[in-house]
Amino acid sequence: MPQQGSSTAVDLQRRDARQAFARDALGAASVCIARASEDASFRSYWRVSPGPDGHASCILMDAPPGKEDLGPWLDIAARLRNAGLHAPQVFALDQGQGFVLMEDLGTRTLLPELADASVEALYAQAMEALLRMQCSASVDGLPAYDRQRLLDEMNLLPIWFLQRHLGFQPNAVEQAIIDEAFAFLTAAAEEQPRAFVHRDFHSRNLLRIESAEPITADGLLVNPAIVDFQDAVCGPVTYDLVSLLRDCYIAWDVARVQAWVETYRLRLLAAQRIDATVDRMRFLRWFDLMGLQRHIKVLGIFCRLWYRDGKRQYLDDLPLVWHYTISVASAYPQLADFCDLLRRVVGERDIRQNRELEAG
Repeated sequence: MPQQGSSTAVDLQRRDARQAFARDALGAASVCIARASEDASFRSYWRVSPGPDGHASCILMDAPPGKEDLGPWLDIAARLRNAGLHAPQVFALDQGQGFVLMEDLGTRTLLPELADASVEALYAQAMEALLRMQCSASVDGLPAYDRQRLLDEMNLLPIWFLQRHLGFQPNAVEQAIIDEAFAFLTAAAEEQPRAFVHRDFHSRNLLRIESAEPITADGLLVNPAIVDFQDAVCGPVTYDLVSLLRDCYIAWDVARVQAWVETYRLRLLAAQRIDATVDRMRFLRWFDLMGLQRHIKVLGIFCRLWYRDGKRQYLDDLPLVWHYTISVASAYPQLADFCDLLRRVVGERDIRQNRELEAG
C-alpha cells in the first residue's frame, strides 16, 4: 500500500520557490497562492492572485525537475495555439525550476456540464476543435504512436489490473491469449491514417469559457479550452475521437455515440483526412478497436495510480472502463477468448475494491 507523506523540508522549499517565482513574474510585493488542482502526474497547479495587469488570477504550473519535463508541454501548447486552439497563454517561464505562469482557464470542465440537453452543443464544439487539431496542428517531430508504444500501454493491464489488483497471474496459455488480442488490436490501429493525437481529449481536460464570441481576439476557438496535452503524439485518427465519445468518466447510448462517430467521419472525409474507401463500418471498426486499446491501457493505469501513486479515487472509475472493454471485446469474434478470460478472472467481484487492503 502506498504511503502518503506529510510536508517535508523539500515541500517547504518548493513552496517558497513558487512564491518567489510568482512575485518576480508579476512584479508584485506579495501574491496569494492556493492549490487549484493536481493531475495523475507529478505536476501540480496553483491559482495566483492578483494576476497579470491586475486581472483576477492566473495559474502557476509546478513541474518538479527530474520528475516532469516542461519541454513537451511548452512545445505542444505552441502547436495548439498556432492551429487556432485555446491552449493556455504563457505569461512567464522558469524552465530550470519547472515553473510556468499561464492563463487561468477557470474550473468549468465539460464533465459536470454534460447532460442530455447540453451534450449535442458541447460535443459539437469539441469535435470542431478536434477537427481543427487534426487538420492544422503540426505533427513534425512528434513521437510516433507506433506498435511498440501501443503494446507497452496494453501490457499495463496484465501487470497492474490482473496481477496487482486482482491477484491473477496468467499461465502460458492465458498469456498467449492476451498476446494474440494485443497483436490484433495493434494491427487495427496501424491500419488508420496518422494525425495529431492529444491522448487525453476528454471531458476533464476540456474547459468551458464564458464568452459572447466564439473566437478570441487572437483568432483562437474560445471553446473548449484544452489542457493536459503534453503527451501528444502522431497516431491513429480515431484515438482522440474515442477518448471524447467513450469517455472514461461518462457514458452515452450506443446509437447516439455511433451517430456522432458517423458525423465526424463525414467531416474527416470532407477535409480529405480520410478517403472514400473508409466507409461507415470500417471507420466504426477502427473506432471500436482503438477504444478497446485505450480502455485496456486505462484499466492498468487506474490501478497503477492507486498502488504506485496513492490516488485511490481512480479505482471508482474502473467499472465504466470495464464495461467499455467487455462490450467491445464481446462484439468481435477475434477477441472471444480474450473476452472470456477477462470475464472469468473478474467474475462477480466489485473491481472498485482494493484487494490488498481487504487482505490486510
